[in-house]
Amino acid sequence: MGREEDITESVQNNRNRLFGFIRKRVRSDEDAEDILQEVWFQLSRLISLDEIENLSAWLFRVARNRITDFYRKSSEESYDNWLEGEEGMGWREILFGVPENAIDEMYREIFWETLMKALDELPENQKEAFVRTELEGMKLRELAEQKGESIKTITSRKSYAVKHLRQRLKELYDEL
Repeated sequence: MGREEDITESVQNNRNRLFGFIRKRVRSDEDAEDILQEVWFQLSRLISLDEIENLSAWLFRVARNRITDFYRKSSEESYDNWLEGEEGMGWREILFGVPENAIDEMYREIFWETLMKALDELPENQKEAFVRTELEGMKLRELAEQKGESIKTITSRKSYAVKHLRQRLKELYDEL
């Protein structure tokens, strides 16, 4: 049997089980389909299927890794975008941009003041995770290495900080 036939057979034999496995671990059918496509793509890039002892186990391992990557990426994107407004000027622009007029300057001052008060309400380790990564631009992995802690711990701390800040800043955001 040729390479293409091997891949086709693998897809046919494992598609439903693999999709079910992925679907139980993600939010939507679309996310599951995207991850499944990444698994098939990775399979198609293999030079020789003979190198894989148990193809089914290999597919599920790749799927599990892709699911982990999916959540890691979506967490990072949500952190990267937490300051962006839905319309008009985003929070990053308010915080770090050059004010165009007195109203922009007033918004900037109010926002910074509210942000600093909200940050002071956080436990120190959550505050540090947020400040170092969002305001100082440090990578999560870099902070984890510097602190001698797992990236999962740092990510969790930052997640709690972001959740708190979203709640505290929502009223201000709605006003602006």
